[in-house]
Amino acid sequence: METIKPHQDIARVLISVLFISLMIIACIWIVQPFILGFAWAGTVVIATWPVLIRLQKLLWGKRVLAVLVMTVLLILLFVIPISLLVNSLVDTGAPLVKSASSGQLSPPDFAWLQSIPFFGDKLYSSWHALLDGGGTTLLAKVKPYIGATTTWFVGQAAHLGRFLMHCALMVLFSALLYWRGEDVAGGFRRFARRLAAERGDASVVLAAQAIRAVALGVVVTALVQGILGGIGLAISGIPYATLLTVVMVLCCLVQIGPLLVLIPAILWLYWSGDNTWGTVLLVWSAVVGTLDNVIRPMLIRMGADLPMIVVLSGVIGGLIAFGMIGVFIGPVVLAVSYRLFAAWVNEKVPPEEAPPTGTTPSSQA
Repeated sequence: METIKPHQDIARVLISVLFISLMIIACIWIVQPFILGFAWAGTVVIATWPVLIRLQKLLWGKRVLAVLVMTVLLILLFVIPISLLVNSLVDTGAPLVKSASSGQLSPPDFAWLQSIPFFGDKLYSSWHALLDGGGTTLLAKVKPYIGATTTWFVGQAAHLGRFLMHCALMVLFSALLYWRGEDVAGGFRRFARRLAAERGDASVVLAAQAIRAVALGVVVTALVQGILGGIGLAISGIPYATLLTVVMVLCCLVQIGPLLVLIPAILWLYWSGDNTWGTVLLVWSAVVGTLDNVIRPMLIRMGADLPMIVVLSGVIGGLIAFGMIGVFIGPVVLAVSYRLFAAWVNEKVPPEEAPPTGTTPSSQA
């Protein structure tokens, strides 16, 4: 009788694969609550690693002092402002959700239309004619959808406890990654080499560049424009400035820009008779709206020139899949996948894999 060699023992191979798969699934299940926080921390650390190295040089080469300073900066400049922003968003959006969900939302009067020169009275009359001719009925049909949509958007921010937990995990993991960043990066690169040799190592480096590109070229630019625009709205006395700031940040993330929110605010100030603050906000909006043209060229050299569809899909898909944290993680995941796929497509084909010169797929067939 022919004996079965070890490498031919199919049952043992299947059981080994099954055992390894169960272990991987169990590990993922256990660390699932920390995955988003770790991914967020990884994005932050990769984007700010050059800052840590410069701080370490300034602080007499002490990594402990540099990590401590970076952790405090993350809390002061990132965690606390976002937490206050989310909390204010919930407080501001609660009355809107209540009125929209209870059906108490009434059509706006738009009395300020009468102040528009030449054709303001005609616009005001046309609006009320639309309401008298069935606009109220149309609004009544739309109310349930308005309430459901508003409740969903504000509900994403209402998970304040979970969001703050992810913020705390992000700070904790960031401090650990700052402290042992070289070892973690080396581990990833060794694992990639085991999977795909030199190609795997190059893929890890390319993924890191894509993460830094999105974090600096998309997220940072959007936060800077949105926050500066929100400061202008608050100083000018625009109501619901915090809620509009969140909308501006989202608009900047999807590459629309802050002017979609700032221009109506300027028009509202002029129509309400506050010409002074309207002019101030107009000048401020001109600066904020063109700020990306100054920041983005510096970041393009870091590889931040990504297709808008990738950023848009990452922001919206990440928001739906992971909540507010997905706004930061979604574009990063898609950008890394896009860069790796583009590198694979554009990779030079080895001579032994290339088709003979002068042949076509049809001739080979």
